[in-house]
Amino acid sequence: MSRAVIFFLTIVSATSLSGCDFIRDDINATLGRNTADRVRQADLAASQITTIGVNSYLWRAALDTLSFAPLAQTDSAGGVIVTDWYANPNSPGERMKVTATILDADLRADALRVAASRQVMQNGQWVEAPVAAATVQKLEEIILTKARDLRRSAVAG
Repeated sequence: MSRAVIFFLTIVSATSLSGCDFIRDDINATLGRNTADRVRQADLAASQITTIGVNSYLWRAALDTLSFAPLAQTDSAGGVIVTDWYANPNSPGERMKVTATILDADLRADALRVAASRQVMQNGQWVEAPVAAATVQKLEEIILTKARDLRRSAVAG
């Protein structure tokens, strides 16, 4: 009778201990098999726990993408980047101002919003002009692609 109880308790203990994450992680670390867990943890750390308040990949990608224009305002805690007016040397009678807003701590397509203003020179004065929707979409696409590339290189490295 006591052998059956001891056997049953041993099986229950082994089963409950095998479900513990820290034991599983320790065994996997000993066997060198937890690289996927480390990558996931590193990715979460970079994505959600940042000192700037927003997704660091999106922030760096947005700064890099908008570096063609002088920056008027940056707020890393709020995730806002505003450029000053930029005139392309090839078309000096036209200028643009871009605002990028990072809305979330996760790297997602809906965590980024780009808005642009455009002005054209008419009779010596700057006049508001419409911005093509493709321009804003292209800027968002470039920023998201760069952010994904930064994330891939950080996870791989």
